Amino acid sequence: MGQLIYGATGTVVEIEDRTLAHLKVVVITKLRRGEGFAFSWDEELANGSGRSTIWMHPSVAVQFKFYGTRQPSMNKLWLEELMNSANSSGGLHVLPEHDRTRENEVPPIY
Repeated sequence: MGQLIYGATGTVVEIEDRTLAHLKVVVITKLRRGEGFAFSWDEELANGSGRSTIWMHPSVAVQFKFYGTRQPSMNKLWLEELMNSANSSGGLHVLPEHDRTRENEVPPIY
């Protein structure tokens, strides 16, 4: 289970490493372009459940912390779906991975 750590308050979002690796590509791409966007996630039951949203902006620090040591291959279809989500008025949210076939897998992105 990895972590996305955001902003001066250190908002921590726990996300499975494979999912976080894909979100990292989308978040960094958007921020590198100078684009702000909303990021939403479902809260764990231990945190009261529900849903949370933060506004991601290029001027705010973001850190990705992975607990696993292996960089996963990237599912390009999933990356496209996540990027489409980030570009929508609803903002980026975690979508389930599907269509994980060889032709959709690309080597790890570092």
